[in-house]
Amino acid sequence: MAVSKKRILFIIMDGMGDRACPELGGKTPLQAVDTPNIDWFVSKGNSGIMDVISPGIRPGSDTAHLSLLGYNAKEVYTGRGPFEAAGIGLIGRKGDVAFRCNFGTVDSDLNILDRRAGRIKAPDTTELVRSLSDIMIKGVEVTVREGTEHRAALLLRGPGLSSLVTDADPHDTAKVLESKPLVPEAALTAEVLNEFVRISYERMKDHPVNRKRREAGLPEANILLPRGAGSFPDIDPFPQVNGMSAACVAGVGMIKGICGVCGLDVIDLPPACTGGSDTDMILKTRIALETLEHYDFVLMNFKAPDVCGHDMMYAKKMEVIRKADVAAKYLRENMPEDMVVVFTADHSTPSTTGDHTGDPVPLTIYTDGMIQDDAEEYSEYGCAKGRLGRIRGHDLLPICMDLANRSEKFGA
Repeated sequence: MAVSKKRILFIIMDGMGDRACPELGGKTPLQAVDTPNIDWFVSKGNSGIMDVISPGIRPGSDTAHLSLLGYNAKEVYTGRGPFEAAGIGLIGRKGDVAFRCNFGTVDSDLNILDRRAGRIKAPDTTELVRSLSDIMIKGVEVTVREGTEHRAALLLRGPGLSSLVTDADPHDTAKVLESKPLVPEAALTAEVLNEFVRISYERMKDHPVNRKRREAGLPEANILLPRGAGSFPDIDPFPQVNGMSAACVAGVGMIKGICGVCGLDVIDLPPACTGGSDTDMILKTRIALETLEHYDFVLMNFKAPDVCGHDMMYAKKMEVIRKADVAAKYLRENMPEDMVVVFTADHSTPSTTGDHTGDPVPLTIYTDGMIQDDAEEYSEYGCAKGRLGRIRGHDLLPICMDLANRSEKFGA
């Protein structure tokens, strides 16, 4: 008798893992907050902890999501730039080189005064990007696309390019750096990048937008600062590899970019579904469930816990956890029976460190008919009591595909 296939929902609570907070008596924010709805999934499912890349490795959100989607991040990752570019619709092809950029403020000697140009945003950035169109340098086509607030993406297309160049952005209030090739064959890319930075300054320094900002006493956005070079990866599409239609429900450009490059359809979200702590998690969950009516696999990302961790705001992270639990209540009351649900994180962002760490993240998998284990609480320690034990990120998808009756037999 044929067994029906189930749909799969990954709920990635970005940066949810934490460390003991002195202000919470040695508990983590997850341990300190009552989460009855997520705990329901824990009590009915299987839990464990997960090293998203491998033990002790501090994942970026980009490499972490690649691993969670079943890829070997160490083999396919080529840098963050391509995913940032793809996340705002600037999808390249093999051989293109992409960079993350900030609109910055510099003086006439190119000393950086503000790496974010006063956190400038549209419509000012829209007008400034228009001034950077139709640029060709040494036979290389240059494309700029604005992102959110002070961010942008830069794409270089042409023969002989390499991502092995240093950043022009010094990541501090210092002088703009001259990009250097890390290998001889990257010399052209470094030359093009340096010339582009110069052109961006020349075209934007006296732009009407900046004249108005000067008059208003606001920091000018008179240069673009590229960093994080990466070649567009040649990744086998997720639907082709796994035999499942797949979509992404996320508000953050980079996450959308990763999923888009991997072949997932990126669902357009309403303005209320942001990438911050103000996001409407119930609405995003409803959209994920509606999307699952048409797809076999959906990855949904909540970015807010990571933002709170980076800001070292444990109390704010606790508020976000409560919101996630309310969304879990909506999921519990509205999900179909033929579904595998995953609650996990892409990495830990402890409120005590303000950055990603290599700590394993909590993991719970729920579907009907599971053998229940001893885990009862969704937390770093509570999930460690579960029967999944300690796994690696790229093992998660095969486990879920087996539970969804979608895995192929290995052997006769």
